[in-house]
Amino acid sequence: MKATYVDTQLFSQLNSSTDGITIFAPNDNAFSGQVAGAVGSLNDREKLEFVQFHILLRFLSTSDFQTLSNPVKTLAGSDSKFPLTISTSDNSVKISSGLTKTSISNTIYTNKQVAIYEVDKVLVPKDLFPPAPPAPAPAPAKPVAESPVAPKDASDGVIVVCIIILYFLGLPCI
Repeated sequence: MKATYVDTQLFSQLNSSTDGITIFAPNDNAFSGQVAGAVGSLNDREKLEFVQFHILLRFLSTSDFQTLSNPVKTLAGSDSKFPLTISTSDNSVKISSGLTKTSISNTIYTNKQVAIYEVDKVLVPKDLFPPAPPAPAPAPAKPVAESPVAPKDASDGVIVVCIIILYFLGLPCI
């Protein structure tokens, strides 16, 4: 937090407002090699937004989550760039960034102004980590030498290409 100066923002928020803050703190296992590598590739502004995405600008007890309107505003912002949705069911609080789905697994710290909740996954904002584009379709198979007995039908190649396209679009081949 110190490297991004979010600690200064939090100190200012706590001293200038009575709203408090809520922090979602990913546990050590949440930072797998893939996430750690991706975070390491962010520039300074993106690292700041990434950390800010885990912070809400008001104190929320576990029962307060039931009254939220989605999308929830984080310190990073609330526009379509940083959508965060929170839902509750029974005694569970579920959090989704669009790319990450997790839930609160533990209360680390809480008083009337600060709440820190442990989550099992890092909240990954869509804007900083867009989903990978779909893999390109494989190259068509090389043509097989024609049999001198059977005449070539030009429509066969079109049918094969259509079946490949339908397959990669997830549509049934008829």
